[in-house]
Amino acid sequence: MTRIAVGAFLHETNTFAPTKATYDDFVHGGGWPSMAKGADVLKVMRNINVALAGFVEAAESYGWELVPTISCGASPSAHVTEDAYERIVRVMIDGIAAAGRLDAAYLDLHGALVTEHLDDGEGEILARVRKVIGRDLPLVASLDLHANVTPEMMEQADALIAYRTYPHVDMADTGRAAADHLALVLKTKQRFAKAFRQLPFLIPISWQATFDQPAKAIYEKLAGLQSEAVPTLSFAPGFPAADFAHCGPSVFAYGRTQEDADAAADRIAALIESHEDDFDGRIYSPDEGVRHAMELAKAANKPIVIADTQDNPGAGGDSDTTGMLRALVRNNAKRAALGVICDPQSAKAAHAAGAGSTVTLALGGKSGIPGDAPYHETFVVEKLSDGKFVAPGPYYGGRDMDMGPSAALRIGDVRVAVSSHKAQLADQSMYRYVGIEPTEQAILVNKSSVHFRADFEPIAEKLLICAAPGAMPADTASLPWTRLRPGIRTRPNGPAFLPAPKSRVIG
Repeated sequence: MTRIAVGAFLHETNTFAPTKATYDDFVHGGGWPSMAKGADVLKVMRNINVALAGFVEAAESYGWELVPTISCGASPSAHVTEDAYERIVRVMIDGIAAAGRLDAAYLDLHGALVTEHLDDGEGEILARVRKVIGRDLPLVASLDLHANVTPEMMEQADALIAYRTYPHVDMADTGRAAADHLALVLKTKQRFAKAFRQLPFLIPISWQATFDQPAKAIYEKLAGLQSEAVPTLSFAPGFPAADFAHCGPSVFAYGRTQEDADAAADRIAALIESHEDDFDGRIYSPDEGVRHAMELAKAANKPIVIADTQDNPGAGGDSDTTGMLRALVRNNAKRAALGVICDPQSAKAAHAAGAGSTVTLALGGKSGIPGDAPYHETFVVEKLSDGKFVAPGPYYGGRDMDMGPSAALRIGDVRVAVSSHKAQLADQSMYRYVGIEPTEQAILVNKSSVHFRADFEPIAEKLLICAAPGAMPADTASLPWTRLRPGIRTRPNGPAFLPAPKSRVIG
């Protein structure tokens, strides 16, 4: 029987964010399933929208025996601590080393993991796995669409295959695609030629949505270029908040010949560059966005949904800034709801006060984001929750969620979902679990950039994007870059990055 070692280690690192990812964050999981080791991995990784779950399903259809090591993920944040990284990778490597005879290895990785001690977290993981399994065994990895792919990752893996949707509704499908490619490698015993192209400008995440142009057409063209000659081809728009040389979009292709791989990669790279002008759009200030939403709501039959994009916990925000809440209250918004503000202290105080009570809080604003502060006000506690529920929408795909002690608070006609753990608001259930029915609101403000669209677009009259203070600027050129590769444009048609000149030491 074909034996495949498998593991998953997922983190999207915003090196400008306020809070690092600790080992405990991976144990809990945030929006990911909680950490599992050994045989428990195969119990957790079933019937959910995660790449490893899709790979497990496909592997069973191929009759493969899987040797699970560890699976874990944590909400996007600043750097992964060295302690967390080394403890997790050690379990993975030791599990592979102890597996006995293997035919291949598969890893579910993000592709934008930066640690306290390593810029290229996944390149190092793949290198360590390669050292254990040797050069002859196939090593395949699935990646997030937001991967910042590096030359080291390309060198160490026989194939990297990235998601093609944002919102990421195809994570499990990507795991299945990785299994299919691995089956092809095992059957033909052929190593495919690789082509790797890094693109010359950063793409803000708000304009990476694959439901819209230009990404939609790019991915359609990409899918059409796959063939027997080019069995897999990927475009990763990248995660534009990691301050290191290989941050940015990339294309990677695998072909029967080097000519096949190069031709496919060059065509997609040229297509992306031709759309540089299109990777941009309107961003509203908090007051502009709320007032526009209020005006639109007068004639709307469904909610106006606003993305609080700069405090997106899916991009490293702490999900606790108060700029959009202040704008809703300041403009006297009616039938409005915002979620989720992560503030364990306020959630605890609401539980102590009890449903139906009023409570004065310093809500949110505790992550130290410039221009933000706790919101000192008195709220009505409308409903309490233990924070446990299932998120059935297309992004989370039926995952068990644990937001910790939570509450629905109201000030005026504005309701706020408050939690003790952070996760990106990408599912309608993240309002319902505290008694807020999203379809009954005139305005919804979601702490998310794009993933929310998978579950909210069907119930939305209109989608808007607002830029309140947060860890992930909508304008990537505004980040204080210091270590990008020279010449890359820090936004579409934006300024090129130039390293600061090194000071001369005179002595």
